[in-house]
Amino acid sequence: MKQTDLSKYNNDWYNPGAGKIKIALWYITNALFLINPLNPFSKLKVFLLRLFGANIGKGVVIKQSVNIKYPWLLSIGDYTWVGERVWIDNLAQVTIGKNCCLSQGAMLLCGNHNYKKETFDLITGAITIEDGAWVGALSIVCPGVTLKTHSILSVSSVATETLEAYTMYKGNPAQKIRERVIL
Repeated sequence: MKQTDLSKYNNDWYNPGAGKIKIALWYITNALFLINPLNPFSKLKVFLLRLFGANIGKGVVIKQSVNIKYPWLLSIGDYTWVGERVWIDNLAQVTIGKNCCLSQGAMLLCGNHNYKKETFDLITGAITIEDGAWVGALSIVCPGVTLKTHSILSVSSVATETLEAYTMYKGNPAQKIRERVIL
């Protein structure tokens, strides 16, 4: 039976959409101003994200200790909230709509590995979070997943497939539990 051999892992095909200098400058900026829990200034974070190529709408709130891999692969709509310790590991495009909420510790993971291959190849997939959707605290959104408009991924749940509009999901993997009615 074959085994995983990480000495053969080769990620050379992956292109993050920026050169090494821009990536290095972003890593330093991210560590100093976004990941740093001592920076409570959302407007400064939004400014820096835009400076590095993110498309950020008006009224966006970004809390402390947020980690964003590549801002040039990020779009966030108006009045969206990004909570403490959110990790946007966007190896592919992440599009977040208007009036969305990413609660504390949520993770948006655009990358995974092909466990069936000896070389453990990288797999990437875009994530889309449509208007009004809510990613609960400590939840995970996997590569290639869309949260349709006003869907909810409840606390500590894992979205491995598209979530229907106006529907609440929970569990690992997340399962539909009820409709969302907004009064």
